[in-house]
Amino acid sequence: MRLPNFIISGFPKCGTTSLHYYLAEHPEIFMPKQKELHFFTNKILSKQIAGKGDKIALKTHVRNFKEYSKFFPVEKNYKSVGETSPSYINYPELFNEIKNTLSSPKFIVLVRDPIKRAYSNYLHLVREGREQLSFAEALAQEDKRKKLQFSDFWYYKFNSSYYEKLAKAKEIFSEVLILTQEELMLNPEETIKKTYRFLEVNSEFLPTLLNKKYNPGGSYSNNIITRTIFKPSSAKNFMKKMISVKPWMKDILNSITRKYKINSKAINKETEQELKKFFRKEVKYLEQMGVEIKQWGNYK
Repeated sequence: MRLPNFIISGFPKCGTTSLHYYLAEHPEIFMPKQKELHFFTNKILSKQIAGKGDKIALKTHVRNFKEYSKFFPVEKNYKSVGETSPSYINYPELFNEIKNTLSSPKFIVLVRDPIKRAYSNYLHLVREGREQLSFAEALAQEDKRKKLQFSDFWYYKFNSSYYEKLAKAKEIFSEVLILTQEELMLNPEETIKKTYRFLEVNSEFLPTLLNKKYNPGGSYSNNIITRTIFKPSSAKNFMKKMISVKPWMKDILNSITRKYKINSKAINKETEQELKKFFRKEVKYLEQMGVEIKQWGNYK
């Protein structure tokens, strides 16, 4: 057994699934069969069960250290061992526990244009049949949902609020790599090589499926096929725990759902302007931190 020496810690809907599978292909990197263990955040997340489907989502979370360690039966002399749990970045109060338990792991964080990330998050819950409100209505309910203890995946603005969490990560962890979803999508080869160099593995290796997007978002027509594929269920969670989800399995599901993809509604202009105002200072601070924001919308 070898515990992780790096973590892909977030943010949700920023390309963490794609990066996980790209890294899993590298012969010098070990990634566990299950993505999103949420071990360190489980105690917090296990209380957030007020939203539709929240209890089901908890079924794959790892509850204790013994169970967590079993995901890393590392025998071969891998240079890097990692895991991906996009909830970690949202809880800076746990950073010291992560650091001490895993002996100062390297920390990888993906961010994205905050408005696009928030809307992608919203559409994800719509696809699953959980979110019933309009985007504007859901944003207005965020504080109430927090008080009621919905899962944090319902907190669209919270999940797009990066700066303070990144600043704390850089304070606690000695090695932090911040990537953007946009650079991973537009320049995947350059971005994956940057990640390899950060992890100190062979940077000449290229994943065979580097240009593949593993967790495509967007909107889909509502029918029995899409409901079956997207809606969370205990049976699906059981399968995730029993087998290693391979890229080809996701390819099959994506090829089926692609037939039912439809254009997403544009964000209401008034809502977009409110969000730009909300995130304006945040984006300014991120730019000062050195985050590459040139592919983001105009927040000035």
